[in-house]
Amino acid sequence: MNSPLDSRLGDAMRDASSRAAGRNQGNRPGATVASASTLRNTAGASMNGPRTTGGAGLNAPPAIEVRGLLKRYGSAVVHEDLDFEVQHGEVISLVGGSGAGKTVLVRQILGLEAPTAGTIRVLGHDLSKVSGRDARLIRARSGMLFQRGALFSAMSVFDNIAQPIRELGHVPPDLLHDLVMLKIEMVGLSTRHATKMPAALSGGMIKRVGIARAIALEPELLFLDEPTAGLDPQASEEFVDLIASLRRALDLTVVMVTHDLDTMTSLSTRVAVLADRKIIINAPLETVAGIDHPFIHEYFLGARGRRALQALPPERRARLPDAALAPVPADIAR
Repeated sequence: MNSPLDSRLGDAMRDASSRAAGRNQGNRPGATVASASTLRNTAGASMNGPRTTGGAGLNAPPAIEVRGLLKRYGSAVVHEDLDFEVQHGEVISLVGGSGAGKTVLVRQILGLEAPTAGTIRVLGHDLSKVSGRDARLIRARSGMLFQRGALFSAMSVFDNIAQPIRELGHVPPDLLHDLVMLKIEMVGLSTRHATKMPAALSGGMIKRVGIARAIALEPELLFLDEPTAGLDPQASEEFVDLIASLRRALDLTVVMVTHDLDTMTSLSTRVAVLADRKIIINAPLETVAGIDHPFIHEYFLGARGRRALQALPPERRARLPDAALAPVPADIAR
């Protein structure tokens, strides 16, 4: 069932398209109205085909496939014999202890670091075998929200969001304007904020502008680094609803690094646990909670973990291990 936010997203996308069409017909007779999908497919067309979606079929390759990954810095081994797979349309939460290598894994999937050994395939392409140009095109089919937004402090909201579009090459100013305003509206902000500088924004607004920039090219993959960190409970809940609605509207595949159990239970289709230098399980949350491992016991079966698990819908809660259903002390904060 679509939420009110889904309806608002649909309205924003239709309004922006109407504005673009009206301007096009009034000022450039006979021209074709380009769209965000045109820009998005600029990358896809150069990489053996257009955007791959969740409807690609049961035999479609995974969106992300990591096999036998080894990552070493000198004598320090971060990942060893690591396997990881993400199917199209999934929301995977990547969890692990501090220093487990979650960010390092994401950087390798994005092609920002090379593995010591092993294979990483993204959207069907082996990253070790693509040219530098094609690697950049693959990255253009991915969006990234950094933990603190990572906006360019000397650039306005508009210019921050426009940056990845401008990097594609020349984009007509009218089209660029409409695309940026559409993204601002899609993340629940008023377009009057377009001229503001990051220093004038609240923490929640910075996150939303960061998401708008991450989806500027309507990517297939979206990576989120602690998306609700630093937000109060209400803002966190609203941001979770936004991510869920954007995933549905844009048919996104999402990999999310998070420590927030409430965010994890609300969004995840599966949870991947990184421990002992590898992914020890990548499964639905209720299955993960039943695995006998020290990190899982501490993280998922402690009081706060149990509180989050017990908030799952009844049909999922029924599949939890008995240890996850133990009573939670009343003084445990949300």
